Amino acid sequence: MSTGPSTGCRLWAAFILSLPLLLGLSACDRKPDESAVTEEKTAEASSEDPFLWLEEVEGERALAWAREQNERALARLRTDPRYEEIRTAALAVYTAADRIPYGRILNGKVDNFWQDETHVRGLWRRTTLAGYGSESPDWQVLLDLDALAAAEGENWVWKGADCLAPDFERCILRLSRGGADAVVMREYDAAAGRFVEGGYALDEEKQNAAWIDADHMLIASPLEGGSKNTSGYARTIRLWTRGTPLAEAPTVFESAESDAFVFPVVIHRRDGREMFIVRAPDFFHETVHHLGADGTLTELPLPADVNFQGLIAGRVIALLRSDWTTDTVSAPAGAVVSAPLASLVGGGVDGLEVVAAPGERLAIQTVAISADAVYVTALDNVTGRLLRAVRGDAGWQVGDVDLPGNGSVSIISADEFSDSVFVNFESFLEPDTLYLARNGGAPTPLKRMPARFDPAPYTVEQLFAESADGTKVPYFVIRAREMPRDGSTPTILYGYGGFEISLSPSYLSPLAIEWLKRGGAYVVANIRGGGEFGPRWHEAALKENRPRAYEDFAAVAEDLVARRITSTKRLGIYGGSNGGLLVGATMVRYPELFGAVVSAVPLLDMLRYHRLLAGASWIGEYGNPDIPEERAFIERYSPYQNVRADVVYPPVFFTTSTRDDRVHPGHARKMAAKMMAQGHDVLYYENIEGGHAGAANLEQRAMRDALILSYFLQELADADR
Repeated sequence: MSTGPSTGCRLWAAFILSLPLLLGLSACDRKPDESAVTEEKTAEASSEDPFLWLEEVEGERALAWAREQNERALARLRTDPRYEEIRTAALAVYTAADRIPYGRILNGKVDNFWQDETHVRGLWRRTTLAGYGSESPDWQVLLDLDALAAAEGENWVWKGADCLAPDFERCILRLSRGGADAVVMREYDAAAGRFVEGGYALDEEKQNAAWIDADHMLIASPLEGGSKNTSGYARTIRLWTRGTPLAEAPTVFESAESDAFVFPVVIHRRDGREMFIVRAPDFFHETVHHLGADGTLTELPLPADVNFQGLIAGRVIALLRSDWTTDTVSAPAGAVVSAPLASLVGGGVDGLEVVAAPGERLAIQTVAISADAVYVTALDNVTGRLLRAVRGDAGWQVGDVDLPGNGSVSIISADEFSDSVFVNFESFLEPDTLYLARNGGAPTPLKRMPARFDPAPYTVEQLFAESADGTKVPYFVIRAREMPRDGSTPTILYGYGGFEISLSPSYLSPLAIEWLKRGGAYVVANIRGGGEFGPRWHEAALKENRPRAYEDFAAVAEDLVARRITSTKRLGIYGGSNGGLLVGATMVRYPELFGAVVSAVPLLDMLRYHRLLAGASWIGEYGNPDIPEERAFIERYSPYQNVRADVVYPPVFFTTSTRDDRVHPGHARKMAAKMMAQGHDVLYYENIEGGHAGAANLEQRAMRDALILSYFLQELADADR
């Protein structure tokens, strides 16, 4: 496993953004009552909120309310005869023995985490790369999480292992209680199959570590002398020596309290080891510091909004969010670039080179670095391509890796000790195939997932809707070939629209499969705020422009109706996390467009989001409600503040998790309670565990799918009852 967070440094799954500073005003020339007024308004808003008590995550009254709502939701949805059919079908897919056992290549070994009906919590296991390609790999079980949870009386959920190169046998395990982001960290000997007595260990917190060698690590933890930033993440990086208390570990780096996050990266390669500290004031800006073997810390002269990816042959690899021009090179936003580490440490940028550049409809998505090459995934008009770049005497030579078209390409793992890469291909109707690409040769298919449904009756089309400002917004429709064009087809419209995340064609989930089988259409919208067309597509919906994402989503909905694919009463919208905000805000702004809404683990109270759990880390995306100018544009779209009793809204189903320590469950709780008090048609379900994913294991995932789909079937397919 990795020696810390991905050296690609995206970390979007953690939603780590920051609290920007109030620029342009010093302590002397700032209006004397400005901050006081902001605090007063916030306090006033809080005192006027009759549902503020629902923010107490494990408060007795709040949990009693949640359990009461759960009883009501389950009584309605689990008694639907379709519920158990869907749950059983979904569970069969999630636990199928013929799933691809995706793994990470670690210097000739492959690690995999496996869950099935017998191992609900999962097995961490390992085999050789040579054996992995066989039909029945000889797996060595490193840890049985179900057995560990039973022995320790804990609800352990696997969050990964960070193992020390090059043998990857000394590891730090990350274990979560109930699926929360906060983890317990414990040292484990993979060769012996046991925890290390007296080894590295830390209690539950949001924290991470990177191995330097067997007796030293860089640790980002607020425990034992550390501290937290306003987002709830560690502020300090310390050098922890084996056998010494963490409280005595010297601090290597301390970030500002308002920063989103700071984390260590230690890169182990055949040609040596390099250490870095990445500090991010917000999600879209970062400073990269090189930590020398002598303890010297040097800030590298990279652009402030760079996305650090890693190192190859002494050259830093980075992904740009904006143009970067030096005396000799002009690199466009969205490009992958490289520069000599030695030059950067010395304060210069001599030798800057473009590795791969974007195009008008070509957007670079991810970067992975093997021992000898840089691999790049890209979206060409929202379909996937894989590029391989190798540096020679004439600079970087870039070529396409031969994979099927009209689908999605993702890099599963790249080995830093060989030129071996796992690459996955899939499309909406074509199940996953895992390829092994080595040394620039043609990729070899290693594993194919059997089809989970017959694709013959269905087709996929890419269409475009025109948004309010004239922008053409692409979307995919997966539907029956014989679908009538009379507006009668129940349709689920899914979207996200934030944090540079792209929604490219991927094999249909059990929820979508079961929906198609029951006569529905499934739609995926590529709205602004995502990364489908590079930085410009994301930046178009930042902060004050956030409503563009909602306009795009509404435009797709209107286009679906105009094309007679569906009708408003049969059109449902669905999204989770930032997507939960998307559907909540779109519902409030355009209630007449939809027949039903499902908002999962959502943000909804956007005037208080920055005060709840990790919320302050997302200000780079949404803005700061404590700054009056930014509060004004947030207040205009915040669902919780804009929902009204005198407006007719479509039926809505809110789902969340008590153990979600990323997006506070108070968002969904308060919105549901407020809408119920206003007399709207609302259903609510809260998984008491599950974390931000909303499910702690495969059984809970199947249950979640069945609840959501039963709801949509009742509201959309049964619309004429």
